[in-house]
Amino acid sequence: QVKMSRPVQARRLEGIDKNIWVEFVKLAATYSKVNLGQGFPDFPAPDFLQEAFTRALGGNHMLHQYTRAFGHPPLVKVLAQFFEKLLGRDLDPMTNVMVTVGAYQALFCCFQALVDEGDEVIIIEPFFDCYEPMVKMAGGTPVFVPLRPNPPKDGKLMSSADWQLDPAELASKFSERTKAIVLNSPNNPLGKVFSRGELGLIAELCVKHDVLCISDEVYEWLVYNGKQHIRIASLQGMWDRTVIIGSAGKTFSATGWKVGWAVGPDRLLQHLRTVHQNSVYHCATIAQEAVAQGFQRELMLYGKPDSYFVQLPKELQQKRDWLVQSLDAVGMKPIVPEGTYFLVADISQFKSDVPDVPNSDEPYDYRFAKWMVKNKGLAAIPLSAFYSEAHKNNYTNFIRFCFAKEEATLKAANDILQKWKQEKTSS
Repeated sequence: QVKMSRPVQARRLEGIDKNIWVEFVKLAATYSKVNLGQGFPDFPAPDFLQEAFTRALGGNHMLHQYTRAFGHPPLVKVLAQFFEKLLGRDLDPMTNVMVTVGAYQALFCCFQALVDEGDEVIIIEPFFDCYEPMVKMAGGTPVFVPLRPNPPKDGKLMSSADWQLDPAELASKFSERTKAIVLNSPNNPLGKVFSRGELGLIAELCVKHDVLCISDEVYEWLVYNGKQHIRIASLQGMWDRTVIIGSAGKTFSATGWKVGWAVGPDRLLQHLRTVHQNSVYHCATIAQEAVAQGFQRELMLYGKPDSYFVQLPKELQQKRDWLVQSLDAVGMKPIVPEGTYFLVADISQFKSDVPDVPNSDEPYDYRFAKWMVKNKGLAAIPLSAFYSEAHKNNYTNFIRFCFAKEEATLKAANDILQKWKQEKTSS
């Protein structure tokens, strides 16, 4: 056994080694009949995308080699054309777009390139769980501001729109130490789609305090009930200070391809390119080629009924509504999401079902999620995993489900919930 007197790991890894996914993925693999925990579709990517991949595989042999490090030329070109349409401004594919190994690496590049020791980064809670460790690894200090629920008075189900920022509380988090704010709209885990008014408030504070915005928009096409996804970079004064992050995995239901991108002004992206070239350097060429062809198809069909970006949210909205009804029937109170493929449900009515664990400081939502997967075979994720230490104890009555699943998977989940409901009524 080698004994070293000094710690082996870098100081920046202290306190960020625990990861919810390791534990819950293992639990789901061991016990679950139906896994609505992890956020990926179990249905196939669209035929046109799979065909593009097959064509690329058997076509030009150079697609098996390196392409341009900052993005395969056909892909950055079509992404620039697409975002020109969405943002209403001219983009240079070579300087305003960078391709990354999934949106995850785009986020990592942002924090490494833009955040210095001692910089503060505002994170809106609940948040996608990698933001906090990535800020800390860059030497920054995360500053948290929660969305606060305002339940409707009429007994109706809550919507993700009922979770809102307190404008005064948000403004109080900005200071001369603030370097950036992380915005995630549509928001994972809540499914909240930020309104123009809410985005305007954030934009005003960014401009006033000269703060950057890291805008995670991976669910940009997954919005429901005619809601509109508004891009904060399109608001006044925001293009020059925003990096938009996107994902082919979420856009085309192909999460394993790991193709993401960052779109923004060259003054910001040039620094992301430095991190990219000194970390992963390059992303899989064939996957980029296939995604480029997928976007070319969608550019031609933009706004038309045949567009995948029109069809997918219609399909997912139906699935969302099924799951909402199933959960509501068993006594979990779902918070109806306006976007994403996640849904958060209130489990406070189940406290008597879940045995207390003596001497455990584990929050109720963790205990409930573990009990549910072991006893009911249904996997979900505790919501407090998406909160900072300071705030997580206020949000332990909720769990998160993913509804981007085959009809058969959702039917199996419904069967578990129906059986559970019968057991509850008979006892």
